[in-house]
Amino acid sequence: MTRIAIVGGHGKIARLLIPVLVEGGHQPVALVRKPEYRAELEGLGAEVEILDIEQADEEDFAKAFAGTDAVVFAAGGGGDGNVERKKTVDLGGSLKSIAGATSAGIRRFVQISAIGVDEPFDDADDVQESWKAYVDAKRDADVALRASDLDWTIIRPGGLTDDAGTGQVQLAEKVDRAEIPRADVAAVIAAVLPDASTYGRQWELVSGTTSIPDAVSEAAR
Repeated sequence: MTRIAIVGGHGKIARLLIPVLVEGGHQPVALVRKPEYRAELEGLGAEVEILDIEQADEEDFAKAFAGTDAVVFAAGGGGDGNVERKKTVDLGGSLKSIAGATSAGIRRFVQISAIGVDEPFDDADDVQESWKAYVDAKRDADVALRASDLDWTIIRPGGLTDDAGTGQVQLAEKVDRAEIPRADVAAVIAAVLPDASTYGRQWELVSGTTSIPDAVSEAAR
């Protein structure tokens, strides 16, 4: 069994990931900022630790990661249009997670990003400030992770839905924009976590026609 720290442990993808990890024989450790999330997450099979991403420092992250074998960064600043939280959560949280993992001696790090964040905006004047801040934060977080010495994998899903997972995806360095159920994103995260062939790889992810094990295997060739 391995212990997997999940930053943003009450997020929609995280709550789908937890039971998948449990079924695979792992112990998820959900890091959340609100104690009232504890009962729900423990009911899914997670251990729960309190960590306020915005208030905690790198040392707090390292302490929270102690005794775990891998980190999944699944946090997000939400869709409320709050530009500052994109910087403090989506970027700042990732940077502190990377530093905390490094300090704690944890090598494995999987980050959930977003499709197309490296692409320039066609017409910046028409882009909402909060969306631009989100894209910038995800892009810069990915840059920082790629520059680290960790055994990283970056997954960049397309438009997220709450549909039931199909287990059929398209996974590659570049794919056409499309949607994908959060459940399938969680399943891909669980699949890549123990797979050393996925280290140092960044992939975009949408629904497709290839089973998740085959899609990971083909992308890692």
